[in-house]
Amino acid sequence: MKTWFITGTNRGLGLEIARAALEAGDAVIATARSPQQIDEALVGFADRLQTIPLDVTNHTAVDEAVSAAKARFGRIDVLVNNAGYGQLGAFEEIAPQTVSRQFATNVFGVFDVTRAVLPIMRAQRSGHIITISSIAGMQGFEGSSVYCATKHAVSGWSEGLAHEVALFGIRVTCVYPGRFRTDFLDGSSVRYGDFVIEDYEAASAQHRQALDANNHQQIGDPRKFAAAMLALVRAEKPPVWLAAGSDAYAVFNNKSAMLAENIERWKDTVLSTDF
Repeated sequence: MKTWFITGTNRGLGLEIARAALEAGDAVIATARSPQQIDEALVGFADRLQTIPLDVTNHTAVDEAVSAAKARFGRIDVLVNNAGYGQLGAFEEIAPQTVSRQFATNVFGVFDVTRAVLPIMRAQRSGHIITISSIAGMQGFEGSSVYCATKHAVSGWSEGLAHEVALFGIRVTCVYPGRFRTDFLDGSSVRYGDFVIEDYEAASAQHRQALDANNHQQIGDPRKFAAAMLALVRAEKPPVWLAAGSDAYAVFNNKSAMLAENIERWKDTVLSTDF
């Protein structure tokens, strides 16, 4: 039996990962700002489920949640950094304090939770850290520059961290979901710009309309995503990067092709900078 610590578990991908782990016989520490939603959704697992209120931007709350999890189950085998939200809108439309809030949750919250869990995993000489990025962490998209920045940040961090903790038997995977049928695009989750700038107004309105039309029509199945996470955790050699969804598969291939074309086109310039 593995013990999972999952952030942002009250709905969407986090909730389905928790459900799949519990149904597989594992133990789950499920955290969220509103944990009562977890208790209502995951009934019948009281012996293996611990729900804890957690705002990942609160340093003290993070430490307390991890301590409570260790006191209950004695170990943490899998950490899933899932808590986050989408700050959309053109860069100039977003106030500096709004950018800071996006990074506080999507990046620094991930860092703080992982920092609290790592001593437990190092002592165990085992563990698996899974951070949910996005296809926006592999390729930049219009109207999402700040959100893309946070997801690129955890992508690079995950890759570096994987090298640092491998000697302790700890594995690290950054997961890049495509568009899954969750509440991500609901008004309760996604956020848009703070300002209206005339030069961006038409493009921003068109982008928002397209996203609204795609809400709850996304191609990805959250339960199948959760099953993929179970397979990932049980893999003998899990990857550092994992795409999720046919649209993510396309984004990975497109980015790979763009990088190959770019480096060859600019090869002479690239190589001209050495001594």
